[in-house]
Amino acid sequence: MLSAFTAGVIRFRILVILIWVAVLGFGVFAAAGVNAKLSTSLAVPGSDSTKAEEITVNHFGENSEGTFTVVYNFKHGTQAEIDLVKSKVQSAAEQIPTGKIIQSKVLDGVLYSGVATSLNLKDASKLTVKLRSALDAQGLSTAMVTGPPAIQGDFEPILAGDLRGGGLLAIAIATLILILVMGLSISVIIPFVIAGATIAGAISIVYLLADRVLMVLYIPNVVELVGLGLAIDYSILVTHRYISEVKLASGNREDAVIRTMETAGRTVLLSGLTASIGLTTLFLVPIPFIRSLGAAGLVVPIVSVLAALTLQPILLYYMGAAGVKPHLIKGIFNRSDEMNGLWARIATVVIKRPWQVLVSGLTVLLIAASSLLWLQLTPTSLQAIPRDIESAKGLNFVMEHVGPGLVTPTVIVIDYGKPGQAALPENVKLRTKLGLSVITDESVLGGSTDSTPQYIDQTGRYQRIFIMGISEFGSEESKAFIKRLRDVYIPQSELSKKATIYVGGAAAQGVDFLNVVYGTFPYIFFAALAIAYFLLIRSFRSLILPLVAVALDLISLAATYGLLVAVFKFGFLSPILGTYQVPQIEGWVPVFLFAVLFGLSMDYEVFIVSRMREARDKGESTPAAIKEGLAHTGGVVTAAAIILVGALGGLANGHIAGLQELGVGLALGILIDATIVRTLLLPSVMTILGKWNWWLPESVARAAMTKASPLRD
Repeated sequence: MLSAFTAGVIRFRILVILIWVAVLGFGVFAAAGVNAKLSTSLAVPGSDSTKAEEITVNHFGENSEGTFTVVYNFKHGTQAEIDLVKSKVQSAAEQIPTGKIIQSKVLDGVLYSGVATSLNLKDASKLTVKLRSALDAQGLSTAMVTGPPAIQGDFEPILAGDLRGGGLLAIAIATLILILVMGLSISVIIPFVIAGATIAGAISIVYLLADRVLMVLYIPNVVELVGLGLAIDYSILVTHRYISEVKLASGNREDAVIRTMETAGRTVLLSGLTASIGLTTLFLVPIPFIRSLGAAGLVVPIVSVLAALTLQPILLYYMGAAGVKPHLIKGIFNRSDEMNGLWARIATVVIKRPWQVLVSGLTVLLIAASSLLWLQLTPTSLQAIPRDIESAKGLNFVMEHVGPGLVTPTVIVIDYGKPGQAALPENVKLRTKLGLSVITDESVLGGSTDSTPQYIDQTGRYQRIFIMGISEFGSEESKAFIKRLRDVYIPQSELSKKATIYVGGAAAQGVDFLNVVYGTFPYIFFAALAIAYFLLIRSFRSLILPLVAVALDLISLAATYGLLVAVFKFGFLSPILGTYQVPQIEGWVPVFLFAVLFGLSMDYEVFIVSRMREARDKGESTPAAIKEGLAHTGGVVTAAAIILVGALGGLANGHIAGLQELGVGLALGILIDATIVRTLLLPSVMTILGKWNWWLPESVARAAMTKASPLRD
């Protein structure tokens, strides 16, 4: 099938090139405008916190995600001076669309004002500069603006800078590795062309999707850096096979390309499918934040495969044998006898001592995984942000003088069921009693409510109580307080028998986010395992090898999670890597890590085992097939892994905690998988299993629509 497809691509090569040029042009346009469409909302549809937010938006004209906090230090001020500053902050707030003051508190000579808007996080963040300018115009140049929209507004240029720096680092590493493995030849350019096409296509799709669904602010960094590494991986796999095939083609360049795509192209196609499995399962999570990461991550392997199967054959066709001929630097791929190279020697050692290698490798990975016992999660971290931005300065000031909970208050929203009930004396008494019971909690700084329009809507049906916590939302203390509020204070209140009470605000939203994500995670986990297993049965024509692949993936993931905790919680290698040290890992990171690493590790499994399967089908014994497969693919997998790790270094070296965690986690996971797991554990297990590696009964083969593989020596 792929031979006919490749022949068609070569025949219509001009049209295919024009299509990719158009994709590249639109990708440049999309990259310039995509950030304006992105957000970081953690909203959970249908949750208690979302219902509270909907009431706040629809009946009070406010959005908690679009609320700024203005911090102004008086040092010494009379009441008249304080009142004057409050009025100036009020005037500044009115200069931004729907802006209004919802809270103003003076604590120890510092004014903290909440400036609410009815806008969502994405739109409110665009007003950050305007609010700061309005405060300057009022003579409050030392006022600091923080809060979720200000933090997001300050993040955008930082993310763009991280992306530029990470991209340059990734390109430099990729260039060095490509020259080392492919030599100094024109073919070194091909992976970058494929990567450029992949990134352009993926960003274009994200740009179009962002008009219809929420897409996360981090997506361009993930798409561009992961896309760069993955596209280069696929490209060098194809080029590596082409170097072998062009020597056998006797000058017929089209024949060499077609034969290359029949084997390497099939492997790339299967790799793309396996890389997509984990990402597809993210759509099982009913949260826009996670689904958008899944959608964005999914387009990367899909577009990478399309570029590798359509654009790369054309480039190889035009370059011919001369394009892959090295000059000055020969390159590892151009060695004449891979069967006597490093990877063949490693395979020989593993085959001779499979049990020693297996036990040693598993011991190392289990030690790495041990830190997993201390894993704690947070929806996001407000503390691990660059210290030099204004929103961080304001947040740090609040944390040092009051507590981070002031910036993200919890909101108790009371629905009395019909208009006019909020002002009834009996309800006022019950509401006051509830508020007083809550503010005695050890995690509470204070609270506020009354009968003004700030707290009761125009109909008199809805009422709010603001609760300022001491701890940062997402901390263990904050999560415990939300649980007490929902499970103890509200159920024990007599008001709960007369009204429906919702708990909203960032802390409650974060709890709902983690509950839904990790309530769904088991389904993601088992769905990914099942789909991968059945897909690999058809690919490997084996009932046993897919089980080995899944088991090794799980061990690799456990070790990766353990090392992630060691780096970010315990500070292991943190000074060298330049990463934050935080008590908790951001909750979306382990889920996205699983989805991406599961697919990428399957990629390497497919690269190696497919070549072993080819050798086995030619009649080689199991040890000979293992050696041949590892000898021909070990260098490719290692080079691909190093390039992908280099690309992910752009995330790890950035300034955003969540992206650092993702980058370090992906890099460690890929290194573990490409070295210990695929180079040592996989061949050792296969050696121990012997002929059972290749067993596929007739009945299973028919169901998988492939050839049976009976047991034989």
